[in-house]
Order: sequence, then structure tokens, then C-alpha cells
Amino acid sequence: MNMLRPLSALLIFLFFIPNGYGSATITPEQLAQKVYDRYVGDDMQVKGTMELISKKGHFRSRDFISARKDKGEERMQLIRFTSPADIRGTAFLTIEQEGSSKTEQHLYLPALKRTRRIVASQQGRSFVNSDFTYEDMQRHPVDDWTYQIEGEENILGRTCYILTSIPKPETDTQYSKVTSWIDKEHLIVLKTLFWDDKNRQSKNYRVNTFEIVDGIATETNVLMTDLQSSHQTRLTTQKIVYNSGLDDSLFTKRAMEK
Repeated sequence: MNMLRPLSALLIFLFFIPNGYGSATITPEQLAQKVYDRYVGDDMQVKGTMELISKKGHFRSRDFISARKDKGEERMQLIRFTSPADIRGTAFLTIEQEGSSKTEQHLYLPALKRTRRIVASQQGRSFVNSDFTYEDMQRHPVDDWTYQIEGEENILGRTCYILTSIPKPETDTQYSKVTSWIDKEHLIVLKTLFWDDKNRQSKNYRVNTFEIVDGIATETNVLMTDLQSSHQTRLTTQKIVYNSGLDDSLFTKRAMEK
């Protein structure tokens, strides 16, 4: 599952590994559903920066804007890069149905003036050369995984549940296991470790800072590290706006190609 929040705009899908540890009155699956259903606004807009950091510490910076809207059982997300010139205009559209693995993803490449659909066989590929994959940019339904609690630990001074999530045999995923540290109060993921299909620890996601924006716990600086290559991707938000009444027309292939 995936749970990256605002970067949720970028990461509105990304890493939603619902957790499951609680009192005797709640099961892991029930708590997982609570995390999945956590209110993140009816819509949101984000202005942010993506930094690609090499093993030697060299930086490449990209600016992006993102918008997300929840409408009934549908979640729509559009990300557009605004600079530098080599990526300006590149846009990524995701349309997700609640509780379904049938998510649509489309990538617009302005240099080719062409939109292509991301198919299932491409889910493990890098998203615009970052350390996030296309799979990380969407949520899996709660029922796609089984859960086990490993204990509790403090992250950023917050008490977190430690949840290990294992995909069911029929779940289409690049990961064999995911362990997440989930803030007990706000139900957001503050750290996640990913294991690949060879059972090797492959990536580490960590929230560096988060803020309460309009009553919603919102990540403002996160870092994804590829543990095999030591390459990193940092996402930082400069502006976040919730519940501004975004129009559905923003979330179409026609809009992403403008």
C-alpha cells in the first residue's frame, strides 16, 4: 500500500501501507482501513520542488505544481513540472477508484507532444528518473495486503506503530514486504522500508518535517533513498492549499497536454 501524503500532491498515492496495531477493540485490518480513509481534504493544490541527489552529492532540482481532488469513490491527481526547461510541461495524471487496483496513469511528454498510458508491466519503473516508481504514485486497496505489528518506536518525537505489510499472492507489486512507522495520533507514515522481489531491502522513505495545515497532518519535506545505488529524491513543498473547489476539468488528458 502506499501512503505518501501531500507531497500528497505528488505523492498522494505514494506509500499507503496501512497499519494495523491497536487496542483489543480494533483489528489490524480495521486500523488499516482507518488509515486508508484518513481525511486529507476534498481537494488540494501543492507547489513544490523535487531534488535528485546522486551518490556523490550532486543535485538536480525540479519545480512542480500538483492538484488532487476526491469525488465520490474517485481520486484524481495531476502533477505538472514547471522547470527546468528539459522537463517543463511534463505532466502525470492518475485516476484511482476507491478500493480498486484498476488505476489509470498517463504521462505527457511535451518534447514528443504525446501522452502515453502507464501499463501494469511498467509499474516498477522510475517516475521521471526519481527514486519513486509508478507504483509508488498510487494506492493499493487495503485487502491487497496482510499485516503484522512489530512494536512501537519514536520517529520525530512521535510515537509510531511499526507495521509490516506482506502482499497477498494475487497482488501485483514489485515489493515482497513493506515495513512502515505510522504516527499513532495523525495516522501518517513517517518512515517506510521496502523489500524487493528478491527479499532485499531496496528503499527507505522518511518524512523529515510535517505540519498541520487546516487541521490536516501534511508532509512538507520527505526523502526517498535507493539503498542499492545510494541515489536519493527529496520532495519539499512551498505552498499547500486545501479545499479550494477545484474543477473536474483540471483532471483530464486534454488539460495535462496544455
